[in-house]
Amino acid sequence: MREGVTTVFFKEMRDILRDRKTLLLMIVLPIVVVPLLLNSLISFVMEQQKEAETEVLEYVIFGEEHAPDLANAFAKIKRFKKTTIESQEELVAAIRSDEIDFGIVIPEKAASRLAEKSQATVELHYDNASSGSRVESRVEDVVDEYNEELTKARLIELGVTSSRKRRAVLEPVHLAEKGTGDIREVLGDNLGGMLPYFFIAFCFMGVVYPAIHLGAGEKERGTLETLLLAPIPRHQIVLGKFLAVFSGGIIAVLLNIASLGTWIAIKAGQLRGTLGTMIGSIGWLDLTLLALMLVPVAAMFASLLLSVSIYARNSPEASSLISPFGIVMIVPAVLAMLPGVELNWFWASIPITNISLAMKELVKGTMDYTMLLAIFGSSTLIAGLLLFFCTKWFNRETVLFRI
Repeated sequence: MREGVTTVFFKEMRDILRDRKTLLLMIVLPIVVVPLLLNSLISFVMEQQKEAETEVLEYVIFGEEHAPDLANAFAKIKRFKKTTIESQEELVAAIRSDEIDFGIVIPEKAASRLAEKSQATVELHYDNASSGSRVESRVEDVVDEYNEELTKARLIELGVTSSRKRRAVLEPVHLAEKGTGDIREVLGDNLGGMLPYFFIAFCFMGVVYPAIHLGAGEKERGTLETLLLAPIPRHQIVLGKFLAVFSGGIIAVLLNIASLGTWIAIKAGQLRGTLGTMIGSIGWLDLTLLALMLVPVAAMFASLLLSVSIYARNSPEASSLISPFGIVMIVPAVLAMLPGVELNWFWASIPITNISLAMKELVKGTMDYTMLLAIFGSSTLIAGLLLFFCTKWFNRETVLFRI
């Protein structure tokens, strides 16, 4: 049995390695795309944040005579540029047309409210559908600073002069937050859901073209009949083809992990702050476990897609039949990124979602290894059942020789 499977496996691997499109998806994409994608994502986020904080915002202010000190507080900010429009009625239109970034309206009664030591209301008009410039937070910073100065002056009038007494008056009870999650857990919870998605997607892509090439492609080349006439049992032919397709997914996964590991080793020393700490805390053991979790996923994909491919008459039909499976397979991975979806025994029973959640926990460093073994075992069982189905499917003449 071993000789037949080995013979078919090496024969199919030679065929796969001759196909440039397959090599591109199996080798080039994992090596190039993962570091490039991560670099681009981090650079984009950092650049957007920097631009949002340093962008010069144009604004107009109406009723500044009612609160001149507040108007001066805005005028002192270097990255705020005061401009004018004809009337307050044009404020909304000016914001929507990007003529200005925001407008401040100080009502007439604000002056009397402030004089009475009461609370005054000031209106902020801005485009709340766009968060790119962080208008709200930057305006709030100015108002908060002004409020702090005004509060300090009012408390001094009341005889509260020291900063310690002011804190006691303004905040009688101070809540000291002591989160139990470390930096890796917090950031891993926010970022860890993306990694399984990309790994599973690349694993799927690494399996697709080998499956098409060794199934429907075999029919197109007219070599399927020759292979079936060889003195090798069909179940051995299926196992050989399965191992070749499975190897395509594993190669893609290993290259992804190696690429990610190299990127982590480089970036951990370059990035500072919490992000650099989180990246540096991911070790090679974690990456090895990530790779092992993807083994049953690659086996499931290989069995299923090989079954679909051998049913198709030709490669174009195989591609069209396999395309919907790409969406079906990725949806469970996306579920792991939804708020409130945590690894428990219910989600541990959902194929692919359980793998995604387990990988997320590995990135966070909070994995329950008892559950990890259960997930790995159940996923392996599903992969085995799909391989059994593939073997039975391959033995049907109506599947192999569709007219």
